[in-house]
Amino acid sequence: MPHTMTPTHAIDETQMRQLREDLLDSMDEELELELDDRCGAESATNDAQAGDRIRYFRELLRLQSELVMLQDWVVKTGHRMVILFEGRDAAGKGGVINRITQRLNPRVCRVAALPAPNDREKTQWYFQRYISHLPAAGEIVLFDRSWYNRAGVEKVMGFCNDDEYEEFFRSVPEFEKMLVRSGIQLVKYWFSITDDEQHARFLGRIHDPLKQWKLSPMDLESRRRWEDYTRAKETMIERTHIPEAPWWVVQAVDKKKARLNCIDHLLAQVPYHEVEHPQVELPGRVRNPDYIRHPVPADMIVPEKY
Repeated sequence: MPHTMTPTHAIDETQMRQLREDLLDSMDEELELELDDRCGAESATNDAQAGDRIRYFRELLRLQSELVMLQDWVVKTGHRMVILFEGRDAAGKGGVINRITQRLNPRVCRVAALPAPNDREKTQWYFQRYISHLPAAGEIVLFDRSWYNRAGVEKVMGFCNDDEYEEFFRSVPEFEKMLVRSGIQLVKYWFSITDDEQHARFLGRIHDPLKQWKLSPMDLESRRRWEDYTRAKETMIERTHIPEAPWWVVQAVDKKKARLNCIDHLLAQVPYHEVEHPQVELPGRVRNPDYIRHPVPADMIVPEKY
């Protein structure tokens, strides 16, 4: 008889501790690093994980500095790059995307997170609405879910028929080969978590008012259809793992390790190097003796409550 997890919104001490850790995890990295530094030895004594967090933040900042170097190289060389992030709901895709883009220029590195297709888009060629988001020279595009929706949620939830599903698998290898031949580098990541970990993260979203918006009816249904999604994922990888655009699986039960591992691996996929920049000199301000600065009316000033 298949094992069924008891559906419950109750939360025990272990899950409450995980919620606290998730709250810390959602804080800005620099803020938490500063707090840890201020706490110093007291924090290390009271929290055995304080040292691990500090090491994580320092390694993350190092990798983010490499991402800035990568960005400069992409702009300099006109490189075009597409990165797909797929995985189960609550697998941590958004977290790693946030850490990749955190220090980068949004005009160079942007995120494409498409909503469900509208009535007009449903009549288009399936890949059509994704094409408009592809990068020009000197750009990186991160797809927070991608055309692989057809192989996952659309298949499992019955949003496409069998003919459309099979046509997707006939088309997508050729579509991706065409992108690569045109000079676009395509990197595909699948974030993998366990059944229990997804359950715990969904509980976290239920009990955290700041995260409840992340929990959609589709997410709840994905819990019931865990095995269906597993079969769909296995079929997807088997039929779309091609030499021109292979799949890479990120073990994502540990969020922090998953972020570091993914960013480190991503950097290794690109032959970037440091780009020399001309020395920046701040020009002196021109001062005009006739210039008079007019006072700002008091009723326009934002109250200083802090």
